[in-house]
Amino acid sequence: MEHQDLLAEARIQYRAMRAAVIAAGPEAPVPTCPEWNVQQLTHHLAGVASWARTALDTPVDGDRPAPGTPPDTWQELLTWWDDRFTELNDALAEASPDTPAWTFAGPKSVGFWVRRQAHEIAIHRLDAEHALHGPEVPTLLFGTDFAADGVDEFLSRLLPRVAQRWPIEREGRLLFHAADAGRAWEVRLTPGRPPETAPLTDAATDADATVAGTADALYRLVWNRPSGAIVTGDRSLVDSVPRP
Repeated sequence: MEHQDLLAEARIQYRAMRAAVIAAGPEAPVPTCPEWNVQQLTHHLAGVASWARTALDTPVDGDRPAPGTPPDTWQELLTWWDDRFTELNDALAEASPDTPAWTFAGPKSVGFWVRRQAHEIAIHRLDAEHALHGPEVPTLLFGTDFAADGVDEFLSRLLPRVAQRWPIEREGRLLFHAADAGRAWEVRLTPGRPPETAPLTDAATDADATVAGTADALYRLVWNRPSGAIVTGDRSLVDSVPRP
C-alpha cells in the first residue's frame, strides 16, 4: 500500500479503536489479550504511539528509544493518547517515507513506521472490538488490500524477528492464500533458522499445510486472533509458527 493510504488507515483504525474502548469501558476484560483490561490495552497503544514518535527523532544507528509514561487515570489517558497519536500522525505525514529513521526491524525509514503503526492500531482495534462485543466481531472488518498488506508485513518483516525469541522447531512449507486479494505467500520453516517468506504468483503449489480465506481472515490468524481462515494439511505445523 502507498504511504498516504497507510496514513489514512492509521487514522481510520485509531478512531474506530477509540470509539470501541470508550463503549466497552476501562474495566472490560480483553479476551484476545487475557492479561489486559481495556484501560491496559489503551495504555499500551498510547505508549507505543509515544515510543514511535520518539523513534523518529532517534539517530538511525542510535540506542533503542524509551517511550513516555502514559497517565494512570482513564480520562487523562485518553487525552494523552489523543495527543501522542496526533503528534505521531503529523510527523509521519510531513516526512517522506524514504526519510531515514531508527527502526527495530525492516527498512530504516519513516515508511516502516507508517506501515507498522497502521497495523499495530488495527490489530488492537480488533482486541477492543472483542472486549466490546465478545466473539461476535464482524468478519471483513478490514479492507482487502489493507488486510493483505498486514499479512505481508507479518510474514515478511516481523516473523523472522519473532522467531529470534521463539526459534523454529518444525520443518515444512506453509501456503497462505488470500483469495479475495489475489495474493499468496510461501513460508519455509527450518529448525534453528529464520523462516523464509516469498510471495507467490500461483497458489496452486505443494505445501505441508495451507491457510486459505479472505485477507481479513488471514490477517487475524497470523496475529493469533480468532479467525475464519480454513487450514488444510498439517494444522500442527501452522500452530507451530511463532506469534508475538
